[in-house]
Amino acid sequence: MEFGFGADDTAFRQEARAWLTQHTQHTRHTRHTQSQPPDWEAELGRAGWIGLGWPEAAYGNRTATLTQQVIWAEEYARATAPPRTGHIGENLLAPTLITHGTPAQKHRFLPPIARGEELWCQGYSEPGAGSDLAGIRTAARRDGGTYRVTGQKIWTSLAHEADWCFVLARTEEGSRRHRGLSFLLVPMDQPGRIEVRPIRQMTGTSEFNEVFFDGAEARAEHLVGGEGNGWRVAMSLLALERGVSTLAQQIGFAAELERVVAQALTGPLDPALRARLTDQWAELKVMRWNALRTLGGADDPGAPSVAKLLWGGWHRRLGELAMAVRGAAATVAPGDWDASAPYALDPFQHLFLFTRADTIYGGSDEIQRTIIAERVLGLPREVRVP
Repeated sequence: MEFGFGADDTAFRQEARAWLTQHTQHTRHTRHTQSQPPDWEAELGRAGWIGLGWPEAAYGNRTATLTQQVIWAEEYARATAPPRTGHIGENLLAPTLITHGTPAQKHRFLPPIARGEELWCQGYSEPGAGSDLAGIRTAARRDGGTYRVTGQKIWTSLAHEADWCFVLARTEEGSRRHRGLSFLLVPMDQPGRIEVRPIRQMTGTSEFNEVFFDGAEARAEHLVGGEGNGWRVAMSLLALERGVSTLAQQIGFAAELERVVAQALTGPLDPALRARLTDQWAELKVMRWNALRTLGGADDPGAPSVAKLLWGGWHRRLGELAMAVRGAAATVAPGDWDASAPYALDPFQHLFLFTRADTIYGGSDEIQRTIIAERVLGLPREVRVP
């Protein structure tokens, strides 16, 4: 598999690096708190950096080849630029609309995403229907020119900041599993009809939310892919979660590993700990090669599940390793005790606690292994209890 960078890519990298250097030198953010300058998305949009992977530059975005998309993702990670709040709209919803949306839907929603003006969240998981997405119970009933959505979503990233939510809901009463589902675009600004409750995590932060819909309205023209075709649209969207962004994620992982190694080298290095650090380094290299193989066009229906299994387990082990290199000191809060902020964590402690969920969110390890077993290896389907 050949995945090289040419002269045009080199020029693109220089442009991206120069822009990021200029525009991030005065921003202050801490990666483990997920903070972001207020107008950062709009700043990216004005420069055309949102929507590089879209097939045409018709919405205020610029386009880029696959290698250039990889370059932008890598340079963004290397610049430690602010965490994105618009990535769900740009990388998940927009490609889904480009594939399944009507011309009117594309005209309405893609330009604000490209300008960094409208933020999106994903209304998929529910209590009792997380990784098993086909078990959702949120219902949407047609009422003239609108759908009225009632139900609950959970683990909804950035719902507290989003302007819109794409919601998978059951539009056929009495339907089960994959049938009778529809993909709706729902505005979040509906007081009394939509309630967002942040979920406080072990880290003390609240990136995820519960979202309650009580007759929330979605216009009929904002139904994507046709009524009852929600499962097909939803699966198309989920396939987009394991793309170019995986390589940028790995650059972030490499930076975290470097910090853990640097900490380990501050004192005597136990041989067992040295071996674990070496394994982490080698596994990260394998993940990169696997991601490049997938981007290079390898036809592997199990690739997304393999990628999730690889990085989820790797990152969780890195969190455990970060605590191991610190020893007993890892259990002590950083700095002086402050009663007004009793839950302060240092970056290693945050890494350890947050990565406990890496093998669960985004599709649990159990679900990924089931997908590989049934869809790739052709093993008998798992027996499901009604």
